[in-house]
Amino acid sequence: MRYVAAYLLAVLGGNAKPAQNDIEKILSSVGIEADAEKLKKVIAELNGKSIEDLIAQGREKLSSMPVGGAVVAAAGAAPGAAAPAAEEKKEDKKPAKEESESEDDDMGFGLFD
Repeated sequence: MRYVAAYLLAVLGGNAKPAQNDIEKILSSVGIEADAEKLKKVIAELNGKSIEDLIAQGREKLSSMPVGGAVVAAAGAAPGAAAPAAEEKKEDKKPAKEESESEDDDMGFGLFD
């Protein structure tokens, strides 16, 4: 994922066909050492393709994926049937511990992890 993100950053920066050293430079700027084989594969797969078209294709694929509540409705459950169960669970919960603000800043992961 980090190689694709670096490739996209290079394209957004105006480089229509980023080379291996362009992507390595971006990754090294954030302290990541690039794996040459993985990087070559990403470049080979993305070379010559329109980034806008690839993003549009990805959005189409994501839009066809089911999300949380759609599964319950498709299974034939009554629309209001899930609400009482959810309310009962809320009552049984104990208050969660407060998290420190530093944990909230990066949400447990970084862009290039």
